[in-house]
Amino acid sequence: MAKKTLYHNGIILTVDSEDFVAGAVLTEDGTIVAVGDKGELEAQADEIRDLRGQTMIPAFIDPHGHYPDSGILALCRVDLSGTPLGSCNTIAELLKRLSARAAETPKGEWILGGMFDQIAVAEQRFPTCAELDGVSTDHPIWVGHFTGHAGATNSLGLQARGINRDSEDPRGGRFGRDENGDLDGLLDGMTAMGELGDGEFQITSDKFHAACKVAAEEYLSHGVSLAQNAWAPETMLKLFSDVAASRDDIGIDVIVLPAAHMEPALSAGERDVSFPGNTRIKLGPRKLFSDGSFNLQTACITEPYYKPFNGDPEHRGNLAVTVEGMTKHVGALHDAGHQVHVHANGDAAADVMLDAFENVLKASPRDDHRHTFIHCQNYRDDQLDRMMELGLVCSFFPAHLHYWGDMHIDITFGPERVKRMCPLRAAADRGMRFTIHNDATVTPTRPLHLMWCAVSRVSTTGRSLGEEQRITPAEALRAHTIDAAWQVFEDEERGSIEPGKRADFAILSENPLENPTGLKDIQVTQTIVRGETRYKA
Repeated sequence: MAKKTLYHNGIILTVDSEDFVAGAVLTEDGTIVAVGDKGELEAQADEIRDLRGQTMIPAFIDPHGHYPDSGILALCRVDLSGTPLGSCNTIAELLKRLSARAAETPKGEWILGGMFDQIAVAEQRFPTCAELDGVSTDHPIWVGHFTGHAGATNSLGLQARGINRDSEDPRGGRFGRDENGDLDGLLDGMTAMGELGDGEFQITSDKFHAACKVAAEEYLSHGVSLAQNAWAPETMLKLFSDVAASRDDIGIDVIVLPAAHMEPALSAGERDVSFPGNTRIKLGPRKLFSDGSFNLQTACITEPYYKPFNGDPEHRGNLAVTVEGMTKHVGALHDAGHQVHVHANGDAAADVMLDAFENVLKASPRDDHRHTFIHCQNYRDDQLDRMMELGLVCSFFPAHLHYWGDMHIDITFGPERVKRMCPLRAAADRGMRFTIHNDATVTPTRPLHLMWCAVSRVSTTGRSLGEEQRITPAEALRAHTIDAAWQVFEDEERGSIEPGKRADFAILSENPLENPTGLKDIQVTQTIVRGETRYKA
């Protein structure tokens, strides 16, 4: 017989519709039974847990990320993170790390590096094919950019990719070339990278399963109970299917977003994947891309970049999508009943997608579809208004403001336009329901730090990126809990502390609503999933 557990003697932020602060919570068999005061509930309890003055919140929910990429990086990749995420700050250091891995890797096997940032290295560029050939001509090498939108490879890697000097650039991508027109190893854009850009590239089922557990431990240590993989082509989907079929308890729940191009074959059962009931892993929205990354200046914006990398004062990023094409893609997914998440970083890409969604929703209206735009980095007021009219959702990326704030001030937007980046206050003042995300492993899964980014809006050197767009800790908490659950139709099950919902909690060292400047320093002391303690500091 399941026992009833009472949690009390702490601050319990329910994050319900009234933001009720409770004195006690009663749970049974992984479900919240009652919320109220200790005196009302104590007689029903079989077990009493003292919160010792700490703060209980609903467990955090990842609205957009790439689980288990952090586990894959830890187990299978060479970490090439530069400042502020790591210490690989020169091409020489990068080559040294890759050489060390090559020395212990059998000939012919791939050497894979991840999290490279060309802005973080002193040379301000990608490694060249010749430099990577200097590491090894016995191993194909791939150096992936931290955004997942570009990378560099050596001669064996180019051969494996099947391209040569005569290869034409693919639509939406670019093969880097030197002054003589020879390939220099750079593969810029999803279409240019091909399978080299896939997160599951060269990952076996056993390694993937192990990576899931490593990543779960990290997420749980930061209070996250529901992770997301926001881009799963067929191989990645098969790997998740294998984990689900194993019935192994990886300790965390996962929503997997299949790549949109897999439809309608996926829904028709024509793919070798299955997700049995009662598993921690389930399929979610279908994912589309409309532009690239601000760090590579491939995000598409209506005003030119402040200081374009390519020297073209009119550079705005090159749109590879059209309203007509995206109307067709979105329409097919929408009409099949799917929710759609679309990567739309810049406002020019958002214009195309807004027109496409408007076309689709006029032709086939559907209430409460919750189609979601991801990143939403420099959206205008008129775009936010259109999104609300169409019932579209924004998921913002405020961690960018901190980690790359100086770059956005000095290079991307300039000191004035940057104040509008990640317009959270504008969204909140409109009554828009939005979420905030880390896009792990672009930035690590650190919910309290992410909340601090949205509340403070300062760079790593302390420069402000528009105080007028700050939100409150309470708004940031909702964006990472109940609204994150709502975004993927999980709000009836989780995201707030209410009777009937799952007993998923994070216990914090202090109240996040009372310490805006210290949010990033608050510790998760315990994470409880379905009533079971999954992490304890």
